[in-house]
Amino acid sequence: MVVKDFLIEEECTILEAMELLDKVARKVLFVVKNEKLTAAITDGDIRRWILKKGNLTTKVKKIANYNPKFLFEKEKSSAKEFMKKHSIEALPILSEDMNIVSVVFWYDEEIEPRKNLKVPVVIMAGGLGTRLYPYTKILPKPLIPIGEIPIVEHIINRFNNCGADNFFLIVNHKKNMIKAYFNETKKNYNVKYEDENKPLGTGGGLSLLKGKINTTFILSNCDILIEEDYEKIYNYHKKENNLITMVCSLKKVKIPYGVIEISKTGEIEEMKEKPELSFFINTGMYIVEPKIIKELEDGKAIGFPDIIQKYKQAGEKIGVYPISENSWLDMGQLDEMEEMRRRLERDG
Repeated sequence: MVVKDFLIEEECTILEAMELLDKVARKVLFVVKNEKLTAAITDGDIRRWILKKGNLTTKVKKIANYNPKFLFEKEKSSAKEFMKKHSIEALPILSEDMNIVSVVFWYDEEIEPRKNLKVPVVIMAGGLGTRLYPYTKILPKPLIPIGEIPIVEHIINRFNNCGADNFFLIVNHKKNMIKAYFNETKKNYNVKYEDENKPLGTGGGLSLLKGKINTTFILSNCDILIEEDYEKIYNYHKKENNLITMVCSLKKVKIPYGVIEISKTGEIEEMKEKPELSFFINTGMYIVEPKIIKELEDGKAIGFPDIIQKYKQAGEKIGVYPISENSWLDMGQLDEMEEMRRRLERDG
């Protein structure tokens, strides 16, 4: 990558900034005007804007930090010390006329310490996977391979890399195949199974964990990968004192037709050719307090979104953690599964 990959004009939109952050796979961009540094914008700035219900078509200059930290070329030798002092991960190095000549990244020269997210992870692995038929006629959905290992192992490995080592799988359909796979797999984490005798939905299976999980835990569907800092999501959940925090992903949908808006008099008011709409959608990953498990009715089928709705109506605090579209991989449908396979093979 070169310096220009991290630069964005202040007239660009927040949506464009999100796309660029995905492309460079870093947490910060530098805002320039006439090629000179004027501001910085981070993934945290964008997340806070989204949570305030800010419009994604707003210009970057609305939320950027116009007092960015930087050093001049002659000071570059003290970059690491400066970054440590100010707790920043990326530092632009400027020429005397304020042009960015390079960017120093904290982790380019140091190994990032292993995360220590010691929380239980519950994976809903009991579904029939009807959208992935005929694959699921042979294999349970969690064992469908993406590359050389099954999807559920990809999920577990990502949590394990953040420090999680205690996993609970709610199993039903072809459960013995799932158990046999992990019994034969060399691993440095624990996997426990809870058998559904009948389908209990994406939430009801949690009732099987009464007395087994008494702390904040992570809940995940078995057909998604979230490529984000799980520790940051967990810390946000605790800081906000949420009962449940739902991880939501940006999703852009292009309408393949010209869209017409009609006025009250029956005339054409506006025409938009193949517009692209943006939404935040539920990824199927949550941070959850143990109260949810304790208060579930035994043996009753219920979806987790229905559980959320119940507590929301009761006045409990339900939070959202927004992530970008490229941070979410879904394998719930055949075309999405192939996209996940391509992404993982490319990144791996």
